[in-house]
Amino acid sequence: MAKYSPENGLRAGYIVDDGMEQMKLDPRLPLLQEADLKDKVVLLRVDHNVVKKGKVLDQYRIDVTLPTMYNIVERGGRLIIMSHIGRPYDKKTKTISIREDDSVDAVVAYLQRKLRIKFAVPRLSTTEKNGILDIDTSINWLIHDLKIRKIGGIYLPNTRWFAGEENKGEKLERFVIQLSALADVYVNDAFGSWQPHGSTYHIAKCLPSYAGLCMQDELYHVQALLNPTKPFVAIVAGAKYDTKIGPLNEIYKKVDKLVLGGLIYNTYLCAKYGVKIAGVEESDIKLAKELVEQDKTHKKIVEMQVLVESDTLDGRFEGRFRTINIKTYKYVVDVDPTSFEKDEVEQAVNSAKTIFVNAVMGLMPHFWHGTSKMDDVIDKNRSAQKFFGGGDTLQTFKSLHPVLYQAALDNIKYYLFTGGGTVLKVIEEGDPMGLETVKALIDNKANYFKSIQMN
Repeated sequence: MAKYSPENGLRAGYIVDDGMEQMKLDPRLPLLQEADLKDKVVLLRVDHNVVKKGKVLDQYRIDVTLPTMYNIVERGGRLIIMSHIGRPYDKKTKTISIREDDSVDAVVAYLQRKLRIKFAVPRLSTTEKNGILDIDTSINWLIHDLKIRKIGGIYLPNTRWFAGEENKGEKLERFVIQLSALADVYVNDAFGSWQPHGSTYHIAKCLPSYAGLCMQDELYHVQALLNPTKPFVAIVAGAKYDTKIGPLNEIYKKVDKLVLGGLIYNTYLCAKYGVKIAGVEESDIKLAKELVEQDKTHKKIVEMQVLVESDTLDGRFEGRFRTINIKTYKYVVDVDPTSFEKDEVEQAVNSAKTIFVNAVMGLMPHFWHGTSKMDDVIDKNRSAQKFFGGGDTLQTFKSLHPVLYQAALDNIKYYLFTGGGTVLKVIEEGDPMGLETVKALIDNKANYFKSIQMN
């Protein structure tokens, strides 16, 4: 711990070493720390998509954005926050359903309890099929109250309730113009929201724009997965093979060993052994044969030898599920915990220096036993740097191992991403700065300096 010196402006006290590494990020990326925030209204995009049936499932994705909020307010900024919740847009009917279960109210209530300040949520006019068409001028009363500190912040309604959020035409343009009129500065802290939507991408063309502290932290740590310390083990599961094929091929190139779970593993088994498993699509089996061919040469995939078969997906009913080896299945719903005790699996996990987990091995909530065993086995490797993807991976980790989850939050050997899908996207692209939402921030900075030079 180093004492402050007089040239720091302080004559007493010392700096506490928090053990955090100094982050080195691409110098093209505009950082929140560089922004002039004094007396500015700041539009902050976060990923607080943690609400289901009106309740917050996991506070982690909210808590990791608190440092950005504090930084903005401490430096004189006034907050307008926005996030998406769920998927209210129906692609088939092309309509937006506004349901209380998809509102931001549960998040706002949590923030108010946590921070002991009051947020206001604007009441905006809605339509039956197109959601919210406009941000009407009544919001200016709230912005006035925000500036005079009558309220602590404004939290906009679910961004996916707005007709322009996922639109590509006139509705998008109108939404972005109205959003930009609310604030002086835009900050993107939503690493998990990589899709180029109105509130994550297009808005960065209209306001001075910066990466928040959570965004910076995740962009820094995802680099470790692009350049991992060897041996590198990845555990990947998912409900659809075709959506994971791009990242899976790139992960395969980088890893020393790969463990598969869920329908991804079921598809692999069908492709390799010619077995039939209920729920696996023929089109996915064809795609998986490429991975099977690769592995004949490189032998990186560690197979889970003992599985759990069920007659039904409706639950874990005695007499209707069983432990099996590879054959013709009904539904394969989990990896049996004993699979993680096999020598090949134990050796792969125990020898790893980097472990990436984006996996729920079984069909939740009934078949959780394989995932629980996986978490136990991974934790026993105390020297490896462990990276967990967001979403279902974290929520399942927390529900199965609440004590271990809490310990992991403050353990430098664990890093918990807020967006597992974004991590897979970065691995597939090979460059975190290649995310469209990040490129929008970089372009904004470049255009800003270009305009200064012209003036």
